[in-house]
Amino acid sequence: MDMRIKTITLFLALVSYAPCFAQLSIEACYEKARANYPLIKQYGLIEKTKEYNLSNAAKGYLPQVTFSAQATYQSDVTEIPIDLDAIGLTGVEIPSVSQDQYKMELALSQTLWDGGAIRSERKTLRTQAEVDQRDMDVSMYAINERVNQLYFGVLLAEAQLEQNKVLQAELRRNCDQVSSYIKNGIANQSDLDAIQVDLLKAKQTEAQFEHTKRAYREMLSRLIGEEIGEETRLVKPEAVRPLTKENNRPELELYQARIRNLRAQDSRITAGMMPKLGLFVTGGYGKPGLDMFEDNFKVYYLAGVKLSWNLGSLYTRKNDRRKIQTGIRSIETQRETFLFNTSLDVAQRNATIDKYIDQLKYDDEIIALRGSVKRASEAKMANGTLSGTDLTRDIHAEQSAIQDKILHEMELLQAIYNLKYVTNNK
Repeated sequence: MDMRIKTITLFLALVSYAPCFAQLSIEACYEKARANYPLIKQYGLIEKTKEYNLSNAAKGYLPQVTFSAQATYQSDVTEIPIDLDAIGLTGVEIPSVSQDQYKMELALSQTLWDGGAIRSERKTLRTQAEVDQRDMDVSMYAINERVNQLYFGVLLAEAQLEQNKVLQAELRRNCDQVSSYIKNGIANQSDLDAIQVDLLKAKQTEAQFEHTKRAYREMLSRLIGEEIGEETRLVKPEAVRPLTKENNRPELELYQARIRNLRAQDSRITAGMMPKLGLFVTGGYGKPGLDMFEDNFKVYYLAGVKLSWNLGSLYTRKNDRRKIQTGIRSIETQRETFLFNTSLDVAQRNATIDKYIDQLKYDDEIIALRGSVKRASEAKMANGTLSGTDLTRDIHAEQSAIQDKILHEMELLQAIYNLKYVTNNK
């Protein structure tokens, strides 16, 4: 039977048996790997941190309570420099302040207007949380490339294994034929030995492919957090080149989030230059009270409106804003550099895809010619005009051409999905 017919027969047998197997697509692997990756928990932590920070910032609108207590001893106190005896007020004493003083106060303040400081603080916290989330998106997206490597590694090993089985069947068939040729005196034992050596080498290669397949399956299983057994068939994706007119990489969203965060910080600078208006009430108990000449413990209170304006920020305002603008320009430069490097990468990967497509155009013709040479060698072997070594050489030449096609197909598929990764396009 012609080897190509055997290959088609084996393929049809596998297709007919496929429904008995569970199937796993590369898209499903992307989702499972993302859900299984430990870093995914960081999303929830970022969200909780944002909620806590926003809640704390909002509490700035609530009344602020401060308690203080102190006890002091003064080396000197204020005295009224009047000689009462000199003016005829004999026996009259002017009260003096004690050198030991005590005070406990409870102060309550309520912000009426803060110049937008709390609002700008909350805006900054939201944009910072978005930066953290977008940074996480970039880290999680990188998992797709690892999935590509393992997924196509499994597919390649499986395809090589199937072709190796076809090779072994071909070599066994030739062993049987050469054995009959020996009986008829057309061939000798060395011809049979040459083919049997190649059969053993094929079995050795099979063990190698099998080990590679198991290793890739095990790594992929760990990555997606799900056991991929022998009954699970990885679906071979279609070789459809993605559209690359747009770049949808998560890094671009990260750059935008960083710029928004810097602009939010700029609003904090504006809020820091605004005056602050609020109410305050202070209640206390101490010696002396508000009347310093009454040397007894007294209860007292103060209430009023307070306006404060810190003009020190005017000195640093220009430099602070220049720093922010410099930061924005730096991020824009990083974004342009990323897009430039990505465009180069896209061009290189498109060229690689074109190379594999061109190679595949000739693979079938090479296989057909190698098959023709092999069949001619089999005929010469049957006539006793060719050695077993020469026959195995032509068999391996055909198999090498088939293996090259398998490799080119997998390389094309992986190149296409790597291009999808570079631009994040379907």
